[in-house]
Amino acid sequence: MDMQGKTVVVTGASRGIGAAAARSFADAGANVLLLARSGDAIGALAREIGDRALAVTCDVASWSQVKAAVDQAAWRFGGVDVLINNAGVIEPISMLRAADPAAWARAFDTNLKGVFHGMRAAVPVMRKQGGGTVITVGSGAAYNALEGWSHYCASKAAALMMTKALHKEEAAAGIRALSLSPGTVATDMQREIKTSGVNPVSAMAWEDHIPVDWPAKALLWMCSPEADGFLGGEVALSDPEVRASLGLPA
Repeated sequence: MDMQGKTVVVTGASRGIGAAAARSFADAGANVLLLARSGDAIGALAREIGDRALAVTCDVASWSQVKAAVDQAAWRFGGVDVLINNAGVIEPISMLRAADPAAWARAFDTNLKGVFHGMRAAVPVMRKQGGGTVITVGSGAAYNALEGWSHYCASKAAALMMTKALHKEEAAAGIRALSLSPGTVATDMQREIKTSGVNPVSAMAWEDHIPVDWPAKALLWMCSPEADGFLGGEVALSDPEVRASLGLPA
């Protein structure tokens, strides 16, 4: 897909799916704004990509930081065409009876409020330019509860509903809103899950997780009209038809 002249904002861009997505969009010709709390990591990635990348240290839990970062992208590159709401945390994995209330709430600050902040900052910019695409990186945990993941399951379910609401509100303005459920991906998050040993996901073998370039390829494809049938809903990378569309193994 040709993304020449387009500008893509990627949250949680320091590693995993976010970093892979940033490379994928840059390879397709897009300008990329890299957001993460780890300034060193996104700085190194921006240098790797070159002049079309801008790294901004940002905590998506902070509305003012996200707003300033999106405004900077619009000023630097002339607009914002795609927002990839990717930033998310799995820690602290704990049973509800033992969960630390403050830490539990902080997971929502990233996984849910961070998604809202991205939408709230990017959508007005997109409306002014006549449209855009907002993709939320979701999870099967939005549908299936797992032990120790109450914060993660609940926040991912809420983020999916917010994405559906955005579609209803902004589709007429040319804004495409949809979600990606990538499945289990070979990232540092899976190492944290493995270490916890809490639920069946932690028992999975490393080779059972898909590589990060698969969801990165899916995110790029979802910006094309080929994915319009999923608007207001979710693309599941476990779907054989979706994998066939992406040229991935079934």
